[in-house]
Amino acid sequence: MHKSHIRADKFFYRAYLFLQYFYRLASKRPSEKFSDGLRYGKYQYNIRNNMPATDTRTPVEVVAGILTNTRGEYLLSSRPEGKPYAGYWEFAGGKTEAGETPFAALQREFAEELGITITRALPWLVKTHSYEHARVRLRFFRIPADGWTGSIQAREGQSWAWQQPGAFTVSPMLPANGPLLKALSVPTALTGRLKNGFHGANGAGAYRAVPLSRATPDDQNLLLTQAEYRTRRHNLPPAASLWLAVENAHEAEQAQETADVIVWRVTDGQTAQNVSAVLQNGVSVPLVVSATPALAAQYAAAWTEAGAQAVAGGESDTGH
Repeated sequence: MHKSHIRADKFFYRAYLFLQYFYRLASKRPSEKFSDGLRYGKYQYNIRNNMPATDTRTPVEVVAGILTNTRGEYLLSSRPEGKPYAGYWEFAGGKTEAGETPFAALQREFAEELGITITRALPWLVKTHSYEHARVRLRFFRIPADGWTGSIQAREGQSWAWQQPGAFTVSPMLPANGPLLKALSVPTALTGRLKNGFHGANGAGAYRAVPLSRATPDDQNLLLTQAEYRTRRHNLPPAASLWLAVENAHEAEQAQETADVIVWRVTDGQTAQNVSAVLQNGVSVPLVVSATPALAAQYAAAWTEAGAQAVAGGESDTGH
């Protein structure tokens, strides 16, 4: 890739971050995906997620792993010289080769880049991102501390660092991976329910998502129902992230264009199976399942294996 293209992509990425920041200050509302676009070359970009609306190129299939150690830290590595975005930090991975399953590609890439063996990985998010040189579909996997063996080696001359969730210090981050930092700050263990909100912790400390009706100016993660979002989306208080409640597959699909986190309330077996089906197809933002205690006990393991961010078992059958 020509260096001028790399410089152009870097410039545009910084410019869209500035516009995003300015828009949020002006609107004083949580982050949400905007329909407004900017044109760069032959592509129409969405301001918030940097996605060209008219990019029809066939996506390159790519896998990436969120490697975890016993301290709950995540591994990031820098892209080596000679590759696009050299020096940018990312989660390790690479292209899926013909005939490979995503998991096999993940195993091969981590062996080639870092000299370790991946034995277990959980599907997480699926995102499509457009660069000047390619359009890629990224399948992210979470690799638990007991899901890999070996000693990390910089086999491509790259740098690497362990980072605390919610307190990342390395930069610059590869554009496609930047939004993952916010997603990774969402705990994988949560308690609570939609009526009262959810509580957990990450590497930066306590974490909570609070219903809009109970939020204070200090609350950074707002939890809204569909009705609240429809009536209040243009005058919401400033916040770091928007959690949006859903009750069916259609709402879950639509919420991925709006929310930073989806919360799906589950009180019956059919809905539980619908959650599993949506997770199997892949989601682009973290999905938290808020189920009754019985359904959480029955389905939590399957939901987690399919890619759920967290399962909370505090819902009642009646919603009270």
